[in-house]
Amino acid sequence: MRARARARQLALGATAAALVAGVAGCGEGTQSAEPSAVTTEGSTSSPASTPTTSSAPATSKSTKPGDDNKGGGETALCKTGDLALSLGRGDAAAGTAHKPLQFTNISDGPCVIQGFPGVSYVAGEDGHQVGPAAYREGEKGAPVTLRKGEVAHAPVGFVQVRNYEPAECEPQPVRGLRVYPPQETDSMFIELDRTGCASEEIPGHQLVVRTIEKGSG
Repeated sequence: MRARARARQLALGATAAALVAGVAGCGEGTQSAEPSAVTTEGSTSSPASTPTTSSAPATSKSTKPGDDNKGGGETALCKTGDLALSLGRGDAAAGTAHKPLQFTNISDGPCVIQGFPGVSYVAGEDGHQVGPAAYREGEKGAPVTLRKGEVAHAPVGFVQVRNYEPAECEPQPVRGLRVYPPQETDSMFIELDRTGCASEEIPGHQLVVRTIEKGSG
């Protein structure tokens, strides 16, 4: 009898140990294997709460006060109505006199002027042209930006027409210059009492114009 009781106690002990081991094994299997994501200052958050995208703040291009291109656009070309015309002193040579034909920006904002103006002698009340228009000498220059009140000029050469034979020159009094600003179809006028050659066949050029330059000349 004692032997049977002892054997039963041993069997019950083995069963209880097996149950304890099984419960411990199940507890280890429920632990999460997913690592935590490290953020800042040692705090942690799960990957699901970490932002996947970011948006940078929008930027805009600003214009500094006094910029020529308001709002980022290009500065417009100078129109005839934007300009006042004058003729500088220049020099008075025996063969050819050179004077700066001056363009002053009288508009409220900046404008760009570039290239050769059209220049010719005119006469009479009807303003008819006398002789060929000024010959364009040299290359077209760079754009010149004129703010309000600023001046650009084109050098003009006036040949002394008395140096020509009257038969080939056909001299005629002129009362001024008709001037077209570069890339414009509306003309301007400036008074100038001279003598021009009405002939289209004179040797050389009675008027020579160069490209627009910055300044009054």
